Formats: sequence, C-alpha cells, structure tokens
Amino acid sequence: MSIFATSTSAFFDRSTQNISALRGQAEELQNQISSNSKITRSSDDPLAASQLRSLARTEALGAIDTAATSRATIDLNLTDTALSQFTSYVSRAQELTTQAASTLLPPAQRASIASELAQIHKGLVGLANTRDSAGNALFGGDSPGDAYQINAANGQAQYIGSGNAGQLSLGDGQTVSRSLTGPEFLSFKDPAGNQTDLLTVIKNLSDALATGAASTAGTAQAALGSLANGLDAITTAQTVVGSRLSWIDLSTERQQAMSEARTSQQQDIGAPDLGSALARLQQLSTVLEASQASFSKLANLTLFDFLR
Repeated sequence: MSIFATSTSAFFDRSTQNISALRGQAEELQNQISSNSKITRSSDDPLAASQLRSLARTEALGAIDTAATSRATIDLNLTDTALSQFTSYVSRAQELTTQAASTLLPPAQRASIASELAQIHKGLVGLANTRDSAGNALFGGDSPGDAYQINAANGQAQYIGSGNAGQLSLGDGQTVSRSLTGPEFLSFKDPAGNQTDLLTVIKNLSDALATGAASTAGTAQAALGSLANGLDAITTAQTVVGSRLSWIDLSTERQQAMSEARTSQQQDIGAPDLGSALARLQQLSTVLEASQASFSKLANLTLFDFLR
C-alpha cells in the first residue's frame, strides 16, 4: 500500500512539475511577444543584456545631443532672422545718410533725418537684445541678461555680454556656436582704419544732424563709408551663420543614421522572431492542453480500473 501511495505521489509531482514547466515556457513566450524583447532578465543572455545596456546608454546620450542640436538650430535661425533685420535698418540708414550728405538739404529735413536715425538706433539696440530660445540675450554670449545697455551719460549703447557665444554639442566631440556675440558683427573698422561699431556710428550721426547745420553734410558723407563697412560685417556674419546651419544639417543626418543603426542592432539582439515565437507558443499551448487533459483523466483512475 505504501508503494502504491509513493508511486501515486511521484506521479502527481512529476505531472505538476511538467505542466508548470510548460506553463512557464508559454508565459515567457507571451511576455517576449508583448514586450517585443526576448531578454527579460540579464541571466537569460548576459552578453546580449550587456550589449543592450550599452546601446541604451548610447541612445540616451544621443538624445541629449539631438536636443542640443535642435536648440542650436533654433537659435541660429533666430540669429539669421535678426541679421536680416539689421541689414534692413542699415540700408535705411544709408538712404537717409545719402540725403543728409547733400549741402542743399533744408535744416528742417536734416533734423527730421536725425530724428529717424535716432529711432533706427533705438531699434538696433532692441534688436541687439533679442532673446534666444532659452530667454537669454541672443547676442550676449553666455550672459543671462541683456547684451547691450544705454549709457545714461551720453546715450551710447555699450556691450555688457560675455566674450564668447555658447557652444552646444553635436555629438562625437563636435560642437557649434549657437549664435554670435554683438561685437562679432556690430564692431568693425571705419574707412580710416579706426575701430568702431554700428550703434556708435548711427548715434553720433543722429546727434550731429540734429543741429540742422549744413556743415554736417560732410559728417554724413564720411558716415557713408562706415555704414558700408558695417553692412559688410553683417553680411559676413550671415554667411557664417548659414555655414553653421549647413553643418548642423549634416550632423542631424548623421545622428539620425546612427540612431537607426542602434535601433536595428537592438532589434537584432533583443527582439524575438515574432513568427517563430507565435508558432512556438501555439505548439506549447497545444502540448499544455493535452498534458492537462491527460493528467485529469489519469488522476481519476484507481487500481480497480486497471484490474477490470
């Protein structure tokens, strides 16, 4: 009787273990299919798990570079737009200065030109303090506040930003300046070779013409050369910004290609073959159903059933 009991107990234990193992395999396949990952634990495949962790870290760093690239693109586009507006202001200042260079211009009209140049100066200062995508001065370098402030004593605009524009990472050790500092395109040399800047030239010209005197025609004539040099400086800056945007476009294409390659590698390493996994799950389900049916039928048999 004890032998029969032991055999019956062993039968139940083996059957339960086999069914549990089949159910475990089926659940594991279901998890792989639902999560699209054949590695649920590092112990499943330590080498593959390590490779996937490395790819995940690289992908996270790539996302940071992508965000930096996006910010650089936005700020450089803002810079390009602002430079175009600077060009419009300078072109208008040149037109007014050409008129003021005539000795035949009436004093009242000369004073009117001075007033409009004063407005242009004000507009240029506001434009020089344009904000970037983070709310800081676009042309102030790394400084959080304004790039320029007005000297209360003489009304001249003074640069108060830092010496360098912020650098943003594009990945693989590549960086790009997100903008320009004000002096990089507003400062230049006048025809005599003296260092000056656009804001000073226009402010001084406006102050001189405000007197309405015919003698200021020479001052206006001299200012035309400085304005031409200032416009050249802005045009050169636009070329620099355009080159940086082109470089960012190439970097973005490289980032996308690398991201796609990492995704493909992650799929190759960690993703299950859905076709094979589904077929295997169907096979296990069939075996599990048959095993459960057989166990249920055998469990209801007694010794008397064998002796009949």
